[in-house]
Amino acid sequence: MSRILLAVDGSEHALHAAAQLVALAGQWKEKPEILPINVHPPLPRANLMAKVVGKSELDRFYRESGEAAMKAVLKLLDKAGYTTKPVIQIGPVAETIVAHAKRSKADMICIGTRGMTASGNLLLGSVATKVLHLAECPVLTIK
Repeated sequence: MSRILLAVDGSEHALHAAAQLVALAGQWKEKPEILPINVHPPLPRANLMAKVVGKSELDRFYRESGEAAMKAVLKLLDKAGYTTKPVIQIGPVAETIVAHAKRSKADMICIGTRGMTASGNLLLGSVATKVLHLAECPVLTIK
């Protein structure tokens, strides 16, 4: 069975990527395991913020944000018959996705892209582009 890490950020692009992945996987001989992941970039921890917001509040914020971002995708995967164990992590987004793919022994990473032009990617940067460059496994980008 193949394992596919599905990057989810709560956007319509991520939901579309999940729907396309489910449609593609429906054509495969064997149903893959889909591993949804949401990565939240760390919030800046200025000295004043650290005094006002404690670790438990920050952890709750990350958890609730991740759950909200994955809600629609998890519903779609459940409806398609996939049992999932969603993961919420904090860190630099592309690097964290790639590291989790490696740790979880994913055969592929699936990530949505906004379809920016090449010059837009150069100027603005792109998580999908960075994942493509960093990943050791195949990356399926869905526009």
